[in-house]
This record gives sequence, C-alpha cells and structure tokens, in this order.
Amino acid sequence: MARNAFTASATGDEAGEPESVVVHVQLRPRRGATRKCLAALAALAAEHQDVVVAVTGLSKDDRVVRVTVGVDLGPRTAIAKFSPQAQAAYAFVSALFTSLYDHMPVYTAEPSGAERAAATALLEHAAAGAARAEAADLIDVLPGAAAASPVPAPRLPGPGERIPA
Repeated sequence: MARNAFTASATGDEAGEPESVVVHVQLRPRRGATRKCLAALAALAAEHQDVVVAVTGLSKDDRVVRVTVGVDLGPRTAIAKFSPQAQAAYAFVSALFTSLYDHMPVYTAEPSGAERAAATALLEHAAAGAARAEAADLIDVLPGAAAASPVPAPRLPGPGERIPA
C-alpha cells in the first residue's frame, strides 16, 4: 500500500501528463475488525503489484471505522482505450469488492481533509514499525466520531412513586 501516486496534482504533473483518474472505495469494518481489514487490504494490494493503491481517508462512527482506499485508474485518455493499467485497476477494484465484502465496500467521494490527515497518520505509524498498535491507537483520535456522552445516572423515584415492599 506504500505505492502512492496521489501526491501528483489532479490535473497532471509538470511533464504534461494527462489528468489521472482516482476511484475511491470505502471499507467499513466493525471497530473490532479494523486490523483484520487492513491486513486483508495489504495482502490484496500485494497480489496486485502493478496497481497504484493508497489508504486516502480514515474516519469512524459509533460502530464502524471507514477506511477510504484510492485506486489510480491511470490517465483519462488511457482509460477510454481500456489500457493495461486501467484493466489492472479494474481487476483490483473487482477483487476488493469480492474478497473484502464482509467489510461493506462502497464507492465513495474523495475523503475530507481530516480523513486524509488521519490516513497520513496511520501510514506514518505503519512506516515507523508500529503496525501492531496503529488500529487501536488511531481509532480513538479519528475524525467523525460523536462525542462520547456519559451514561446518565438512574432517576430516583419521587415521593409518591415508591412502592412498599
């Protein structure tokens, strides 16, 4: 997953390369299955060496962690001609939907800045060798989570509501 061409601008680089198209797929593993999802994603990316893939966003809600994966399809003109790069990218996306279906993959829009920052932090932790702790450590600081409200104390019965034993 370290292969990353997403640092180039979306309109092409200085050499006059045509615009590259990136498809974003979001995986939504349950919070306890995040590490398993990331491991399966890494294994799938290793099987597809010729496809440019990166984790581009990370966020969470009460039940799931949303992992956004960016897949570079290649230049827009080459996609229209169904280039080998585009065919390989389509094969990866197909494998993503079939092999990681337990993690509820869906096509999604480009991730927000906060989601991109969380993904960058995840990749930096993984690159630093903290792969065992990244999922558990970063889930608590991911954007998009509702603030945890304390459970209210039970209401005490009023004077006329008490039932004698």
